[in-house]
Amino acid sequence: MLPEVMRAGRADLYSIFRTRVRNCAEALAVEDGSNRLTYAELHDRVDRLASVFLARGIAPGDRIAILSHNRAEYLELQLAASGIGAIVACLNWRLAPDELRHCVELVEPVLALVEPGLKAAYQDIASTPCLEIGPELESALAGARPDARVGTLVDDPEAGLTILYTSGTTGLPKGALISHRAHIARSMVFAAQLALDPGDGFIAWAPMFHMASTDHALATLLRGGTVVMVDGLQSAVINAALSRHKVGWFVMMPGTLEAFIAERRANPLPVKGIKVCGAMADLVPPHQIAELTGLLDTPYLNSFGATETGLPPGTADLIAPGVVPKTLSKRVSAFCEVRLVDPDGDEVPVGMPGEMAVRGPTLFSGYWNADDTNARDFRNGFFHMGDLFRRNSDGTIDFVDRAKYLIKTGGENVYPAEIERVLLAHPRVVDAAVVRAFDAKWGESPVAFVACVDGGPQAQELMQLCREYLAGYKRPREIRFISFDDFPRSTSGKVQRHVLEARLNDEESCT
Repeated sequence: MLPEVMRAGRADLYSIFRTRVRNCAEALAVEDGSNRLTYAELHDRVDRLASVFLARGIAPGDRIAILSHNRAEYLELQLAASGIGAIVACLNWRLAPDELRHCVELVEPVLALVEPGLKAAYQDIASTPCLEIGPELESALAGARPDARVGTLVDDPEAGLTILYTSGTTGLPKGALISHRAHIARSMVFAAQLALDPGDGFIAWAPMFHMASTDHALATLLRGGTVVMVDGLQSAVINAALSRHKVGWFVMMPGTLEAFIAERRANPLPVKGIKVCGAMADLVPPHQIAELTGLLDTPYLNSFGATETGLPPGTADLIAPGVVPKTLSKRVSAFCEVRLVDPDGDEVPVGMPGEMAVRGPTLFSGYWNADDTNARDFRNGFFHMGDLFRRNSDGTIDFVDRAKYLIKTGGENVYPAEIERVLLAHPRVVDAAVVRAFDAKWGESPVAFVACVDGGPQAQELMQLCREYLAGYKRPREIRFISFDDFPRSTSGKVQRHVLEARLNDEESCT
């Protein structure tokens, strides 16, 4: 048993949420279409759901899976689990059956909450008992009796709360375990790094199985703001929500800006207030950043984070409204420590690419049931992200690329992101991805896939742009134009290069 003086510092997420309820019971907690819940009403449903789970014998550490689109019940489950020590496995409803089966079998849930339209898909791949969202769940809540154990079963903030699956670039998803400690720390970093007010709201339109929505929705409820649940990128619905709610961080993912910009152009509703918008500026055309921020009159978050790390390690830099950024150098986030290291773990000198290694309170607790991966990625007291950065002489850092995706051409290392940034700088280019292709002379060479707006540049114009800004060996041997919708994407909006590379290889093998 820990001494009382030590136990006092071991708060869990449910206890902090319960305290927030006492301070703002009548404030709006969740808006889900016409369904609106105050903090008191949300707390009542959370405690009833926790009692339902306890009555079913669910114990601390047990996994509860959820397969659902964004809705209020998603948050209710996460908060109820936090009150009894259970872990929520947030399943991606976009996955193919074999991928979904892998994610379920990996964590071995004892119960699954499923949306009616997704229940058959779940039951096709798993035998877990299901509780269907809708009348079945509401009946269970109505019959639930208060259970005094709710809020007493978590005595260690290192206990797991959510499992978010990494999209990955190859192979099957990994389950990242995120603790109460990490979720609480992420909430604090959001507030401090983005200068959020307690009542600033959040529009959870990105899937709740993605870290942006789960992390920030929970963080918003710990502060006292309103979470607006939206099922996907419904630009008109999101635009209307911005006119009703003061928002702290308005998430915009790569691949989504163009659609929302079009909505804002067509329907420029007054915005109630936004502190900061956007994410992952390295993967967004600079002209889109300027247009979005100009339309909303709010800065763009020049961020770099991950499911495993939360908002850090790169969130301390903003791009001013209406400005086309000339550089995307980042300042390291507060509340984390960062090293850039070579394959031997030694720090690289200024100007040289090195793998980012990070540690801090927002960090996840490792991949579920993946001892070998954890041993490799957690070494020397740091988590090694697999992303390459360069440190500049002024202390800022520049994203280079994924460490695992290099193009080796004639003995030279080519980082696809360097080429992509040049292509994305053209005002008529809306997305670009560079992949490796077999080259009989050089071993490998880069090939670019590009999407443009109507009347966009010809290949010669883009090749000339590459000649101006890239060394000869870095220039793509070929530019292939595809539609914006043909880019395969992860749940975070990142283009999946390995899918494009496989597509290219299949085409070239047939010629």
